[in-house]
Amino acid sequence: MSEGKNNVSKKTLNTIVSDLTRPIKNHYGFTPWILFLTGIILLGLFAYIIQLKNGLGVTAMRDYVSWGLYISSFIFFIATALIGMLISAVLGLIGIKWITPISRIAEMIALGFAMWAGLIIIFDMGRPDRILNIFMHGRLQSPIVWDITVVNTYVVISILLFLLPLIPDIPFLKKTMKDQPTWKQKIYNLLSFGFVGRPEQYALIKRLIRITAILIVPVALAIHTVTSWLFASTLRVGWDSTIFGPYYVTGAFVTGGAAVVIAMFVFSRDFRLKNYITDFHFDKMGRLMVLLMLVYLYFNINEFLVPGYKMKLAEKPHLYELFQGDFALMFWLVQIGGLVLPVILLLFKKMRKPVPSLVIAVAVIIGAFFKRYIITIPTLLHPHLPIQNVPEEFSTYWPTPIEWSITMMAVAGALLIITILAKLFPVIPIWETAYEEGITTEEMNEFVKKEND
Repeated sequence: MSEGKNNVSKKTLNTIVSDLTRPIKNHYGFTPWILFLTGIILLGLFAYIIQLKNGLGVTAMRDYVSWGLYISSFIFFIATALIGMLISAVLGLIGIKWITPISRIAEMIALGFAMWAGLIIIFDMGRPDRILNIFMHGRLQSPIVWDITVVNTYVVISILLFLLPLIPDIPFLKKTMKDQPTWKQKIYNLLSFGFVGRPEQYALIKRLIRITAILIVPVALAIHTVTSWLFASTLRVGWDSTIFGPYYVTGAFVTGGAAVVIAMFVFSRDFRLKNYITDFHFDKMGRLMVLLMLVYLYFNINEFLVPGYKMKLAEKPHLYELFQGDFALMFWLVQIGGLVLPVILLLFKKMRKPVPSLVIAVAVIIGAFFKRYIITIPTLLHPHLPIQNVPEEFSTYWPTPIEWSITMMAVAGALLIITILAKLFPVIPIWETAYEEGITTEEMNEFVKKEND
């Protein structure tokens, strides 16, 4: 028996089903949290209506800084969404067993952030009514067309990768949720797809999960690689790089990993799932984060050391702004507080416990957000031709309250999707947990039939 199973060993199927469905039935903090997220979304919608009415002039974006907080947030959301591929697909395909309690959590995060990533692109458009032109008249040579294509494809596959492992849980939900509202039971009936637990159905589900997991790997790699090409395909200082593809992908894994650690802590405490999401899982995620951050740190060193050593004429003012200029404080806080220190701290076993892991993950994800800001804004403030004979506001950029409100709406929207999914379905797979505890499919079917009787 592995260390990660010590707390759930010898539990009956009845106990597992009861523990994992309890948060769906009784969760007293659900309503205030939903109201809080809804309030942020309504404030963001109000801000967006103002932006639609008055145009992008209500933002701080101008002729030079034409990509601002919205595009920075888009990169951040896409980065966070990639964790679903890493946990469910890559680690799942190579047979890593400890991911079972967190695989669905990773997919919920991927789904919430990927869905809102596409909406952020619309927020950035001055004429969102022209969005169809991208599909009707887009050129195959345009990275933007490919970016939107892979984003939508990733959302569809993420939905499949979330729903397929959920199907064997539906019979348990249908039998234990009889006291829940009728609309919930209708959802469960719809998503059961006729699954009754026959061996051939389990075999088919496992085969489909494997196929979907294989398909999502190239799509996920493409989604952030193409996003990086939106920058790297230009000649701008700071973006003119050949390593932006792997640089973005490794950074995405770090961002998504931090999001999963935060969600693990919240669900284990708030949903009372400490016996399923244990210290063992936090330790494993901490080890994984160290590996991911070391790779990402390598790319960061390479990205700044090489141009810094050559110090081309155009590179000098850009690097100066990052290292000791207006963006220096943000840059060094991101690099040291959001990357170097977390790597060092997570090397110690005591720091891979739940509470220290949460604090470190929060620091990493905040650093990851502002890292995308640093990638986007300073480069736009250093065009090849000097900025001259324009108002002062054209040569600086700081997001307006309108931009912050809309961005926070996107964050709240992603969290709302995750919250609703967690309220409708178990955040930990029932059938996979039971299977790893040695409970056979025949015993699961017998349990469901007995509940029927």
